[in-house]
Amino acid sequence: MVFAISGFVYEQSQVRKKAQLASTKTTEFERMHSPVYGPVDAKVTIVEFFDPACESCRAFYPAVKQLVNINGGKVKLVLRYAPFHEGSEEVAKILEASRLQDKYWSTLETVLQMQPQWASHDNPQVNLIWGYLKASDLDIDKVRKDMSNPTIAAIVDQDKVDLRALQVTQTPTFFVNGKPLPKFGFEQLKTLVEAEVKTAYN
Repeated sequence: MVFAISGFVYEQSQVRKKAQLASTKTTEFERMHSPVYGPVDAKVTIVEFFDPACESCRAFYPAVKQLVNINGGKVKLVLRYAPFHEGSEEVAKILEASRLQDKYWSTLETVLQMQPQWASHDNPQVNLIWGYLKASDLDIDKVRKDMSNPTIAAIVDQDKVDLRALQVTQTPTFFVNGKPLPKFGFEQLKTLVEAEVKTAYN
């Protein structure tokens, strides 16, 4: 009982700390380079710090995407990189290089679909991704070349700076219009999004 209460108090203190940070920071949430799913002029913004090798990110992705879709242009998703796992930074660069060919979201879905094969945490095999992408219409040679572009490295580096500024330590971490979730979970995310939609559009 004491441990449960202590854990709850700690979690609530972390939420308050993130909320305080959120109230004083703005640019750390969304950068000009951030990939956006949904209408750019939506008044409700879900910012997700994600790791391509994170199983929870993979599990959340279709539900979060659906949450954007069912809100009729009122919600957008902004993805930020939190490459905590070995190999994830390289995958982030692959994703950014695919974006130069307007193939970001399809590449991301392939990466997440095949995550169990390439993202073993004790033995990640990022090179397997190239084989999975051959079935797409990506110019693989161009992706390999573009992912070494300093601009792409700068994008990933900036996201790493921002996640530290916002004290993001796990993935996925969500903010809705700058507000952290009161408690981690999809229902908590859905509830916060619905509240922000109601506030923004009523």
